Amino acid sequence: MKQRPRLGIQGPVVAWQDPWAGEASDRIMRTGTGSVCPSQDPRPEPGAFLEALKDLAADFYVHHEIPGMPVAELCADLAAAGLDLCLGNEYGNINGPWRPGTNRYDVPDETIAQAVRSVRCIGLLYDEPEHLQINAGQYRKDGWYPHWGSTDGLSLPAARALVERAVRSRVRQVRDVAGRSGADPDSVPLVSEHVFPVMFHTFARAGMDLCPKIMKESFQPLQLSTALGAALQYGRRLWICADLWGPDTGEWFTRFPGFPGHSPQEFESALKMGYLMGPSHLFVENVDVLLRHTGNGFEKTEYGEVWQQFVRQFVAEHPLTWSHRDAQADIAVIHADDGNYGQNERLFGNRVPEGGEQSRSVFHIWHVLSRGTMPAHGSCMHIPGYEFPRHALKKKVPLERFPLAKGTVAAAGGGVHPLFYPLRSVLAFDDQVDARQLGQPQLVVIGGSSLSDQTLSAAVARAEDGGTVVIAAWLLPAHCPSAWKESGRLGRGSWIVTNDFLEPRVREAVEPLLGPADCWTQRFGDTEIRMYPGDAGGFTLNFEIH
Repeated sequence: MKQRPRLGIQGPVVAWQDPWAGEASDRIMRTGTGSVCPSQDPRPEPGAFLEALKDLAADFYVHHEIPGMPVAELCADLAAAGLDLCLGNEYGNINGPWRPGTNRYDVPDETIAQAVRSVRCIGLLYDEPEHLQINAGQYRKDGWYPHWGSTDGLSLPAARALVERAVRSRVRQVRDVAGRSGADPDSVPLVSEHVFPVMFHTFARAGMDLCPKIMKESFQPLQLSTALGAALQYGRRLWICADLWGPDTGEWFTRFPGFPGHSPQEFESALKMGYLMGPSHLFVENVDVLLRHTGNGFEKTEYGEVWQQFVRQFVAEHPLTWSHRDAQADIAVIHADDGNYGQNERLFGNRVPEGGEQSRSVFHIWHVLSRGTMPAHGSCMHIPGYEFPRHALKKKVPLERFPLAKGTVAAAGGGVHPLFYPLRSVLAFDDQVDARQLGQPQLVVIGGSSLSDQTLSAAVARAEDGGTVVIAAWLLPAHCPSAWKESGRLGRGSWIVTNDFLEPRVREAVEPLLGPADCWTQRFGDTEIRMYPGDAGGFTLNFEIH
C-alpha cells in the first residue's frame, strides 16, 4: 500500500503581514528574537496568498493565531481553497495572554470550535513546549512560569508526572470541544513540536502527537530516533517540521540572521530525509523563505524552487510503502525521560537540583553509538562548544538592511550544522517500554536515571534470546538475581554491566554492531533507508532505499 504524508506550509513571520490580520501582525512579536520585526514585503491579499500555497502543492496551512483576532474569514477562505488548517499557539506563547501560572497560550475553545465547524482542522500545534517547560523565562519575563506548571522542589518522577497530568488535561479538553462541535474527538490532536530531543515520551504518553523539528540545531539521527521510538512506543502519529531557522549563514537568500540558517542544498536533503521517515504530516517553517512578495505578485526563491521540485519530482518518484509505524530497531536506547538536553539544569522546569551523572549518561550512549561524532555532553547544539555563525551576522548587518538577496558568509570556518552522523537503525524508548514494543534489536543500551521492572525483564529476555545488552549498574535493583549484576553470558546473549558507557570494554563490545562509519540507516519493516554524506562536511545526504 502506497502512503503519502500530508504536506504543509507555515505562515509568514517577517516577510509580509498576515493576509487576514493585516497591520495587527506588525504590533506583536512573531518570532522568538525578542523584538517586533516590521514586515519586509507588501501584504498580499488572501486569495493571492492561497493561490501561492496551492502552486506550492500544499495540502494544509499552519496558522499561528494572533490572540484576539477572529478566524472566521481565514477558515472560510481555506475551506473554499480546499486546504486544511492546523492552528498554532506560538504568537500567544511569545506575547501572551498566558494560562494562569504558566507561559503557555492555549487557543481558545471558541476558536477551535469555529475552525472545526468551518474547515477541516487537523490539529493544534504546540510550539516547542519542551523548551518552554525547561526554559520558562524565554518569553514571559514577570516570573518563572513553566509551560505546563511549576515543578520547583519536586523529585524528577514527580515533576514528570505533573507535566503529564497537565498535558492529559488539555488533551481531554480539546477532545471535548471537538466532539461538541460535531467532529471526531480524535480528529484535532494536540501536536508537540520539539526543538530538543527530550519529553517526546512524556507528551506521547499523555496523548499528544509528536513533531520533531529537523534542521534547526539538532543532531538529526538522535532527534529522529527519539521521536520515532516515542511514537512507536505510545502509538502516536509522527509529524515532521522542516524548520528553516538555524545556526548557519551563507550566500543564499536571507530574511533575517539565522532565517534561513541552512543552505538550499541542506534544505533539499532534509526534506528527502524527513519524507523517507514516513511521517503522517511534513511541513515547512516558514513560507517567508520560499517566496518573495512584490508588486508583481509572488516569486519563488531558490528555497521555493527546492520545495516545488521535492513535491513534484522526488515525492512523485518515491512512493512510500512504509510509514513511521513500521520503524524497527537494530539498536535500542532505553532511558528515563529526564528533560535534559545538555545544560544539566531545570529538568522539567525544576530550578532546584542539577542533572546528575545518571541523567548525563544518555549523552555518553549517543556518543558511543555515533562513533564519537556526537558530543558526550549534550543532545543538541545549545551546549558548550558551539558558536553559531548567525550571531556574527546579527552583529555585522543592521536589521534594516534585510532581506539580503544573496546573503553573506558571516564567520570563518563555514557552518556548524551537518545533517549526517553515523547511526545504525536506532530507536529510543523510555524506561516503561515492554518486550513487544522493544522488538528484537541486536544491541540494547540502557542508561538514565530509572528503569521499570517490566523494562528490565524485557532487556533480560533480549539477552537470553541472543542480543547484546549494556546496562548501567545503578539501574539494577538490590533484589535482582546475582547473575544480572555481573557482566558475562546470559542465555544465548551478552550482558554487560557498567558504571561508565565510555569505558573501553563497552566500546569494544558494541563496535561490531555499530555499522559503517559513513552510513546512517533506519529500518521500516523490510525496507532500510541508507543515508550517506553528500559532501565532505555531511551538510547534504545521498540516499539509498533497500
